[in-house]
Amino acid sequence: MNIILLGPPGAGKGTQARHLVETRNMVQLSTGDMLRAAKDSGSEMGKIVADVMARGALVTDEIVIGLIREQLNTVKADGFIFDGFPRTLAQADALTELLATEGESLDAVIEMEVDDEALVARITARSTCGGCGEVYNDNTKPEPADGKCSNCGAEGKFQRRADDNEESLKTRLMEYYKKTSPLIGYYYAKEMLNKLDGLGDIETVQGDIAKILDA
Repeated sequence: MNIILLGPPGAGKGTQARHLVETRNMVQLSTGDMLRAAKDSGSEMGKIVADVMARGALVTDEIVIGLIREQLNTVKADGFIFDGFPRTLAQADALTELLATEGESLDAVIEMEVDDEALVARITARSTCGGCGEVYNDNTKPEPADGKCSNCGAEGKFQRRADDNEESLKTRLMEYYKKTSPLIGYYYAKEMLNKLDGLGDIETVQGDIAKILDA
């Protein structure tokens, strides 16, 4: 089963993707993670990525599609979660063509809808473990009093993103909506779009996603 998770920064895509990886033997394909891994891999594709990044140039859609193709051909899993790709209609078409070429298909697109003001309040209270990426929140899941991550046990590695402030977040949200709105219409027309409340508690959102995938 192959799915796309759509949602603005802080909607919880990463948290839900990790749960799917753990419980359904899926693999999360995050564009940023793939590029970093490729750059350090020494492979032919990795050398191309390293050269592009060293020059400060933009990574092309063709490169990202090439990295996804590598993952589809080499990683054994029960499905893939596309996170951060596609971002444009051209990328959506390219992904559809790639999956068809590899004998795969896209099974569901899940949009995690949010209330912007509530999302800003959530993110400005957010911190993460620098060791494993576990997410904490000052209001709903405070950092452990002993300073150790409850997931990996790392001590003193809690950190906050410099751009997790109200002004930066509103700019990032506007950019997300500008780029993603066409995708929502694209997948709605293909009768693949599923919407859920991205600001529900983690377990509720997990259950909502499970209902979509098991339907």
